[in-house]
Amino acid sequence: MQNSQLPLEAMPKHIAIIMDGNGRWAKAQGKPRVFGHKNGVVAVRESISTAAKLGVKAITLFAFSSENWRRPEEEVGVLMELFITALSTEVTKLHKNNLKLRVIGDISRFSARLQKKIAKAEATTAENTGMVVNVAANYGGKWDIAQAARSVAEKVEQGELCASDISEDVLAKHMMMSDLPEVDLLIRTSGECRISNFLLWQIAYAEIYFTPTYWPDFKEESLIEAVTWFINRERRFGCTGEQIKALLEK
Repeated sequence: MQNSQLPLEAMPKHIAIIMDGNGRWAKAQGKPRVFGHKNGVVAVRESISTAAKLGVKAITLFAFSSENWRRPEEEVGVLMELFITALSTEVTKLHKNNLKLRVIGDISRFSARLQKKIAKAEATTAENTGMVVNVAANYGGKWDIAQAARSVAEKVEQGELCASDISEDVLAKHMMMSDLPEVDLLIRTSGECRISNFLLWQIAYAEIYFTPTYWPDFKEESLIEAVTWFINRERRFGCTGEQIKALLEK
């Protein structure tokens, strides 16, 4: 198969990533965990750029789960400040490249300062028409399903829906990212092989790719390997990493 014959429809439309291993990466270098989180931002930037070049419609990054509040207070504080800094610096690049930023999750627990940064970043890129970059923050898959069920229940109470109207399609419309394609490819770094309460509804039919690579070391080549695996497994087109690289060079 020639590079030009690789069908674009074979590419995943929506990639989700559990960015794991920052702390262990830092520990292996004798550094504090926060050092790993800061270096993970580089991997975020590279993954977003690569996915956009490949024509992916949406990428969803698991930045902070609802369970992460259990981590040491100092680490949580650093993560929050890093989030604020990244929103300030990265949103300009996203906007310049016509990418749309969304933050999914229960942001009510964040500080007023961070909530304002999120609102400003989303507003800045709201009209962009390129790839959607979803950042899952204070997000949990069970929370997502519960908030959707609550929204549907409120409509039943208000007489907008009947209980007999409730279906998978109705519930799906109230989930986070309901306007986007369902996740085709879920990637988890660092060698852990679990979902960790991430996008439980949206990954129902996703191909799941586990890699031992720690997140700070996940580069363009790493994403190409994952996409190559996806295409050969899901679409059976027998492509190679070289063919996918050729798409980046167009």
